Amino acid sequence: MVTFDVVLLILAFVLLLAGLAGAFIPILPGPPLSMAGLLLVHITRFATIDTGILYTMATLTLVITVVDYLLPVWGTKWGKGTKHGIMGATLGLIIGIFFFPPVGVVVGPLAGAWLAEKVNGADNPQAFRSALGSFLGLLLGALLKFAVSVAMIWYALSGIILT
Repeated sequence: MVTFDVVLLILAFVLLLAGLAGAFIPILPGPPLSMAGLLLVHITRFATIDTGILYTMATLTLVITVVDYLLPVWGTKWGKGTKHGIMGATLGLIIGIFFFPPVGVVVGPLAGAWLAEKVNGADNPQAFRSALGSFLGLLLGALLKFAVSVAMIWYALSGIILT
């Protein structure tokens, strides 16, 4: 007979894996999903996760979620781009993920930011620099989300193994 704890544990790992995917899929809130999964693992009888780890992961989730929205802006500013470049990179990422996976994750933001800058009057070198800055910001955000999601999976598995 399947107990409620087993159902929670299955749901927890679905959330943890969805959070991992959310590091690269913009419509999925990666770290918050992973955090929900980690909390579900914690409340089952199969694992005990230290409260300090839970607070640390919750803080990291909050910080990375906020910073993830700012990194493309900072990257585009670093590349001396405009808000059009930021919007183009984001739109390019979404289009790239759904229509040209997995290459679209890399090419989409670059092409989107470059095209948006070109449409708004930038010359080729400036449009490319803006695109590169925006892309690097998106990439850094994805890597940070991936790292925190992997850490939460690690703590969930270690909590189960050590209990």
